[in-house]
Amino acid sequence: MNAPLPSSGVPAAPFSVLELAPVVPVVVVEDAADAVPLARALVAGGLPAIEVTLRTPAAADAIRAIAAEVPGAVVGAGTVLTPEQVTDAVAAGARFLVSPGCTDALLTAARAAGVPFLPGVSTASEVMALLERGVREMKFFPARAAGGTAYLKSLAGPLPQARFCPTGGIGPETAPEYLALPNVGCVGGSWMLPEDAVAARDWDRVERLAREAAAL
Repeated sequence: MNAPLPSSGVPAAPFSVLELAPVVPVVVVEDAADAVPLARALVAGGLPAIEVTLRTPAAADAIRAIAAEVPGAVVGAGTVLTPEQVTDAVAAGARFLVSPGCTDALLTAARAAGVPFLPGVSTASEVMALLERGVREMKFFPARAAGGTAYLKSLAGPLPQARFCPTGGIGPETAPEYLALPNVGCVGGSWMLPEDAVAARDWDRVERLAREAAAL
């Protein structure tokens, strides 16, 4: 069950990314000018946790703008691969970090940064290694390719202490199947951000799709 946000709309640290909303939008920002209206549409639709991937030159500016101008948004950085990106993302205003995998250096840097971190895993051994380091919340990626709900069900028995945000190949049709699992706190996806809607700056449509996702 998702925990309510405080009256400010922004959780105090420490907080769990998995408890903010059932869906974390995975956002690729090509034009930093789109960041604020896009984020406002997502927040208005009930999706406050926004993962801006570090895949474009506009990503850092997008994070900075959302953090400064969108009350209620909990903006994070995704596709974090290096300790340097950890430092830069947090400096830009990222409140949480997400990576497709994990290394010792990345985990050390994320912990030093003092913000929630969802390291990516796709095998039982990777989950066990992170549990040994005290990590309980992880990103399961790429979810569909790595075995989907069947694989996560298999992990729940021997590794019940691990909780996941599955991301990769998830849409509105399959999201409820993931969210029904006891070891899944939320899912990540981008279906509420269709390319044609973003290109047309149709933020009303984005808000409508976000509201549907938030109701899952």
